[in-house]
Amino acid sequence: MAKSRELVIAPKVSRGHLAKFLSEIERDGIKIVNVDPSALKGLKTKLATIYNSSSADYVISDRPTKVKGRKVGMKFKVLSNNDIEKILQISKEGLDFVVVEVIDWKIIPLENIIAKLHKVHTRIFAIANSPEEVRKMFSILEIGVDGVIFGTGSVNEVREALVYLGTRTFDLRPAKILEIKEVGNGERVCVDTASMLGRGEGMLIGSRSNFLFLVHNESVGSSFTSPRPFRVNAGAVHCYTLSPDGTTKYLSELETGSEVLVTDSHGRARRATVGRSKIESRPMLMIKAQVGDEVGGIIAQNAETIRFVKPNGHLISVTHLKKGDLVLVHAKPATGRHFGMEVDDEYIVEK
Repeated sequence: MAKSRELVIAPKVSRGHLAKFLSEIERDGIKIVNVDPSALKGLKTKLATIYNSSSADYVISDRPTKVKGRKVGMKFKVLSNNDIEKILQISKEGLDFVVVEVIDWKIIPLENIIAKLHKVHTRIFAIANSPEEVRKMFSILEIGVDGVIFGTGSVNEVREALVYLGTRTFDLRPAKILEIKEVGNGERVCVDTASMLGRGEGMLIGSRSNFLFLVHNESVGSSFTSPRPFRVNAGAVHCYTLSPDGTTKYLSELETGSEVLVTDSHGRARRATVGRSKIESRPMLMIKAQVGDEVGGIIAQNAETIRFVKPNGHLISVTHLKKGDLVLVHAKPATGRHFGMEVDDEYIVEK
């Protein structure tokens, strides 16, 4: 059974901006915040709290104790193995959770804590100060900690960190194919990731930042090609793809070490590192589709190995597409972008 993990946000925003910030992160799937429960009074929210207050849902105490109807834990700074032994001994007294702050060495102390508390029913929350630290905390010993308390005032950083839990999702909708046209040669980008991609997984790609097609990976072979489950033959150099931090990148910008979002047919996203980006001149197809009032397109290589995903999860090659076919896309109303970042209320028309 998969381990249940929690990303807890410690808001670094002013009181005047707290309501809007909490509303946005709650909409993105955050369930617990590290904040004084009194700060939430008068706000409409379902968020639970973790704090050193008996009113919090998760009470941080200075000693092992019981608070009726609440989960109780203690906070520890870890500077040596003696601190780790102290955590283990106190946890055996019945703590529901511990909050661990490792000052200098981060990986080894947490490995030791996870190993020692693995069979004790005490949850481990670690403190992180960046999305990169969140990733480390959730991957240590492959088991990872049970939760990370991440201090930030950036919604984009929250969304970036959510990718590490596999809980970041995108709304995928069926789009009807309007037009398919051969457009001659162009430069296309093959994205070879440092991860193995599964059936249903691919990258969100499109000529417009607000209309992205789910382009499947090459895990499906044929009598003429071998499977390459690490590869997405993504599209032309000008096309957009989404980065884990919510910004867009042109496919031409991807290189070894870049990070991209891999999304499955249910819209669940995870992070992958680019091992190599390969740009070559190939015959290309222009494909347009529509969902609601939004029309978007993509220019992709004209080859059987490039596949979209249908609403029923089946794959369809771009060479077999017909007008009226339905494929999965991520589409939303257009916004402006400045160096890949969304700019609200900016007038923009893309064709």
